[in-house]
Amino acid sequence: MIELTINGVLVSVEKGATILEAAEFLGFPIPTLCHMEGLSPYGACRLCVVEIGEGPKAKLVSSCTYPAEAGLKVRTASTRVLRTRRMILELLLASCPQSKIIQDLASAHGIRRQRFKQEYEDCILCGRCVRMCEEQMMAKAIGFRGRGEKRSIGTPFDVQSDVCRLCGGCMYVCPACQLRCTYTEPEKAICGGCANLSPPCIEKDPYDDMLCYMSPCVACEITKTEMKIGV
Repeated sequence: MIELTINGVLVSVEKGATILEAAEFLGFPIPTLCHMEGLSPYGACRLCVVEIGEGPKAKLVSSCTYPAEAGLKVRTASTRVLRTRRMILELLLASCPQSKIIQDLASAHGIRRQRFKQEYEDCILCGRCVRMCEEQMMAKAIGFRGRGEKRSIGTPFDVQSDVCRLCGGCMYVCPACQLRCTYTEPEKAICGGCANLSPPCIEKDPYDDMLCYMSPCVACEITKTEMKIGV
């Protein structure tokens, strides 16, 4: 067992665990997109970013790939972390505005509109389908092709693979395939209605280093209760 500090709490986790595994086991929520239980860590979306270290040497790392180390100090919901996650979600929304998963994550992080040009891509290159095909279905029918902006996922030379069993596993795990009806204008891309979420109260927090990481937020639940009873 090794000891590290997460959100100011000294915790013990098994050696070899990642920061994400340690945080989830102890109840500290960290949003993920490319990560999926049963698949190898990939660190593509960077949504699970956390802050490690202190002062000017503090840095952001992907918690799904960074190992938990003895003496490490981790913050899962600091101002810097939440600002980064919101920016990542806005960029993902610009690429795939109709994804149910991305919309729900954006609503949960207080995003009501995205500021970037919508591209309406059908893939965010999270790699879930590639890992599912290789690691769970043992087929390797699809993979990454090209580099940079030309990077894509598919079969070699776009020829139907003779090892593909048409199982549908790639579609099942794809966040871009799980669509939701939505508007196409940037200012109406996220309504949050399906998620039934209200704006978070983190702006009220006087502390810059650590914001609310409770789910559901205790302060929000208290406010809702007071409104119901007319306090």
